[in-house]
Amino acid sequence: MNSIDTYKKTEGDINLTPARTAWNETMNDEETKHLLEKDARYFLHQSMSTPCLDVLETAAGSSIKNNSGKSYLDFHGNNVHQIGYANPFLIENLIEQMKALPFSPRRFTNKPAIDFAEKLASLCPSDLNRILLTPNGSSAVGIALKLARAVTKKFKVVSFWDSFHGASLDAISVGGESVFRDYMGPMPTGVERIPPPVTYRGIFENNENKCLEYLEYVFSKENDIGAFIAETIRNTDVQLPSQNFWKQVRKLCTQYGVLLILDEIPIALGRTGKMFAFEHYGIEPDILCLGKGLGGGIFPQAAIVTRDEYNVFSDISLGHYTHEKSPLGAVAGLSTIAFIEKENLLKKVVDDAVYMEKSLMDLKDKYTIIGDIRGIGLLWAIELVKDQQTKEKAVDEAEQMLYLCLKKGLSFKVSSGNVLQLSPALTIRREELESALNILDESFSVL
Repeated sequence: MNSIDTYKKTEGDINLTPARTAWNETMNDEETKHLLEKDARYFLHQSMSTPCLDVLETAAGSSIKNNSGKSYLDFHGNNVHQIGYANPFLIENLIEQMKALPFSPRRFTNKPAIDFAEKLASLCPSDLNRILLTPNGSSAVGIALKLARAVTKKFKVVSFWDSFHGASLDAISVGGESVFRDYMGPMPTGVERIPPPVTYRGIFENNENKCLEYLEYVFSKENDIGAFIAETIRNTDVQLPSQNFWKQVRKLCTQYGVLLILDEIPIALGRTGKMFAFEHYGIEPDILCLGKGLGGGIFPQAAIVTRDEYNVFSDISLGHYTHEKSPLGAVAGLSTIAFIEKENLLKKVVDDAVYMEKSLMDLKDKYTIIGDIRGIGLLWAIELVKDQQTKEKAVDEAEQMLYLCLKKGLSFKVSSGNVLQLSPALTIRREELESALNILDESFSVL
């Protein structure tokens, strides 16, 4: 494989490979083939999206089902399925809201939106009591960046290379993934990127302190940095900084007058075993970005949560969106949080994490192609390597694993070219977890 091919597959882009062609040839159902052809004809093709893998007809709980009856355990779900697909509690509440108030024009408010904002504030510590609602995570990041500029009067932002904060132009300008940035320049200026504190490989391998030194160096040299944006725990390839790392970052941001923006759009709402990932680290963000699962996998809903003291910009529009105070989005968010609390999903996720770690470590002991296992809650990564000493990425093998598992009924994301990311619904039953792990075991055995 040449460097260009490797580059194209760094975030699991499987649209253009021989393995994808072979997968397409397994589609024997005529209606499925016809619909896939029409989909490819009318949708603009893009990396990691169109053309598509299959045609879905139903989704429920932890699974999705195609139009010929095949089920997949969905360990990807675009991180929207915390409370499972087609959650009856959520559907019932949305139907009732649709009958009463389906939309709320700007300049008016509504009780669901107010209750939703109050609930989000109640879940956050100290003075993180101010909310702006928005339909998607990218716009939440955009609001956060605008607010940071307004508060600090400084326009520069620090972020990590390889980070993902959304696909809109302002979000990719602070993101660090090439697959989203190619052909897009020039982008908004003032972004300083540093290598992430990845412990398994990379520039700061097993030395987070060097990353902290680098961050402070940048803060000290650039006097007009207003924000540092990062995922508390990186979602796509599951990178977990230490508690010390985040405590020191929080101190540095305070010392240099930099707002800490934590992007928890894919990982909040119980994914890590706590409602918010920053709770694991004993820190507070200045701005928290939420989204994806906040709408329960049905309604697009996102939000930012920030401090009371930043509520001083009533003369400008920071997030003036058509569906800003959507009663449906608010009910979706309230119902999602209520279900997590009512069903005690946080404890379930912690229990499931123990099972996942042991099972995945057993696989690592069994198969030398597995270089690293890392995770928390129901967010796990299996990093594949050609050699455990050199840690050379097993990119082709990761793609083979994807298709082997898809054939057996397990779907997941491939990230960074060689990482199998496992992110199931938090409602997943133990027997479904066992089934997924058996599929992984069977697939590794024939790789």
